[in-house]
Amino acid sequence: MSTLSLLLLLASGLLVLALGIYAVHLWRRVWAKEKAQTEALNAQRVRLAGDLHILANSLLDGQLPLIEGAIRIKVLLDNCDSALSQHPRCAVFHQLFAATADVPTHADWKALEKSVRRQHEQRFSELELQHKAAARATARWLLDEALPPLRQSA
Repeated sequence: MSTLSLLLLLASGLLVLALGIYAVHLWRRVWAKEKAQTEALNAQRVRLAGDLHILANSLLDGQLPLIEGAIRIKVLLDNCDSALSQHPRCAVFHQLFAATADVPTHADWKALEKSVRRQHEQRFSELELQHKAAARATARWLLDEALPPLRQSA
């Protein structure tokens, strides 16, 4: 073998080694990013589960109107655990959400005529009478069985 061949072989070997080291570096960055994303997603789920605990407890304690609580719980369930959201016991939250989907909110609610607002409020009362027991039972089920228990910080 000539000197030139040895130098080219050595140079190509160093190039392959350098590219291998760079590839490992890039893969470590990918793995670190995936780990960070997984941790962020888990932290978000824990926060949402905590929010669900608060909403379900507030609904059961009467601190939150049934319709508002059902809508908020349904939206959080969709974001936290779509499989749990689709559980048959959670159907009541979906029904209440769908039944009130056309009701204006915030400034649009305030802009409604009083007679229209009263019509919506009458519908809310009917829905509450119709679904209160099921919504409360589902909120209790979420707290007792479906949601992970809250971790107490010391």
